[in-house]
Amino acid sequence: QVQLVESGGRLVQAGESLRLSCAASGRTFSTYAIGWFRQAPGKDREFVAACNWSGRSTYYADSVKGRFAISRDNAKNTGYLQMNSLNPEDTAVYFCAARFPDFSSLASEYELWGQGTQVTVSS
Repeated sequence: QVQLVESGGRLVQAGESLRLSCAASGRTFSTYAIGWFRQAPGKDREFVAACNWSGRSTYYADSVKGRFAISRDNAKNTGYLQMNSLNPEDTAVYFCAARFPDFSSLASEYELWGQGTQVTVSS
């Protein structure tokens, strides 16, 4: 069973960059697709980005395309979300999720979730 722990969230100013990490336990992490989702207060959880087991195939929400980049290092059992040109609309709790075998943009299709990390972008 894979367990996920996010880190890296903090308060930043608009225009700054931030990298979130998703540390996974379990030897099968490299076989899972991973996704990043976010949830702002009073809003539904929304898809941000996802990649397949190798990281070579990626998919992004239109709202973050060109600003965010998802990646993973299977040797370190860690996934990443690089976020550039942050703006206040990116403020949310960010969640890492994993599913087998392929990635999806639907939160309901992910089996495993981390606890989330707060990202706050001030204007």
